[in-house]
Amino acid sequence: MKKLISALIILIIILCAVYCAPKKDTNTNEVIVWTLQMSDFSEYMNGVISEFEAQNPDIKIKWIDVPFSEGEKRTLASVLSDNPPDLINLNPDFSAALAQKGALAEINTAETSQFNEGILNSLKYDGKLYSIPWYATSAVTIYNKKLMKKAGLEVPLTYEAARATAPLIREKTGAYIFLPNITENDTMLKILNKYGVNSPETIADKDSVQVFNYFKDLYAKDLIPKESITQTHREALEKYMSENIVLFQAGANFLNMIKENAPLTYKNTDVAPQMTGKLGQNDFSLMNFIIPLKAKHKEEALKFALFLTNEENQLQLAKLTNVIAVNRNALKNEFYTTYAEGDLMSKARVISAVQLDKVEPVFRPSRNQKDINTLINTAVQEVLLNKAPTEQILKKVSKEWKALLD
Repeated sequence: MKKLISALIILIIILCAVYCAPKKDTNTNEVIVWTLQMSDFSEYMNGVISEFEAQNPDIKIKWIDVPFSEGEKRTLASVLSDNPPDLINLNPDFSAALAQKGALAEINTAETSQFNEGILNSLKYDGKLYSIPWYATSAVTIYNKKLMKKAGLEVPLTYEAARATAPLIREKTGAYIFLPNITENDTMLKILNKYGVNSPETIADKDSVQVFNYFKDLYAKDLIPKESITQTHREALEKYMSENIVLFQAGANFLNMIKENAPLTYKNTDVAPQMTGKLGQNDFSLMNFIIPLKAKHKEEALKFALFLTNEENQLQLAKLTNVIAVNRNALKNEFYTTYAEGDLMSKARVISAVQLDKVEPVFRPSRNQKDINTLINTAVQEVLLNKAPTEQILKKVSKEWKALLD
């Protein structure tokens, strides 16, 4: 009898524990969000998440920050699984590759009226949208105003103007006009895009030949450093800080590096718009969000992405990081329209924001883009080293580019 009573007591305790325990709210959707290298801004991210959850009590955000170097690898593994995150921060190149593979959910463009139109168009694949822009950067021309004054010249705003000023700068200052780092990643392709050259069909046409010969002429006449065929923007930055080149095209964040590492050069530094080509458009870089096709909470993920990129949250992020907003109303804010005299960071930010108004036609990465970059960069070296006539080299590039796409 005692054993029976003890067993009943234990059963009652177990039942009470089961029925009295706090029950998980089955109506709450947990949205998993991955970002790239945003841990330094955790206070901002957690604040946005808390505000979103307060406005949407049926949605909980689980934020995971991924190291930049692991973003593509982890994303690829996740989208191939049956349980990917709901929202992932990526770059447009890799996003486009995933869209090509049919791994992403299409986004209704009716939901995206808050964004800069040119930026939004740059993300479309086959006329459809598969990602949401988050923030942008757009290079400016950082230049040494002391050396420009010594040469008696104004800063060039086009590549053609740079060719005209290069001999005088070399003669009057002993410095080079720039180190163009034209074999780094897709630098040359982005320059070619400013002349309407962006495909295997156009790579051998007269505009392309003129662009390649433009750099060949500067190289042959010792008007750009011989290292231009191998060195990157890091070496270009070093040469700018040591006043061996007069101008340097880069994002506004490089101004802080110059200020910290070469304060005397920084005192002589000013900024201007980036150099343009025949078509007059500007380059930019972008980070975006994608929603995997197999994501379990697509609507909630899109809702959070749109909240994260509203006017208020875009401006708050921009003030913390100096990135350029992609929200149209945020870009109208005085933060992007006015700057104090002598404040180079503010001036660069305003110039960068204005440049987003003219970004089309956009350079669009394609399948086997890294191999295409290598093909173009090898051609640059062959042209500058005069290995063969430019037209001959570019006809060969055209054939090999077509083969890569096929």
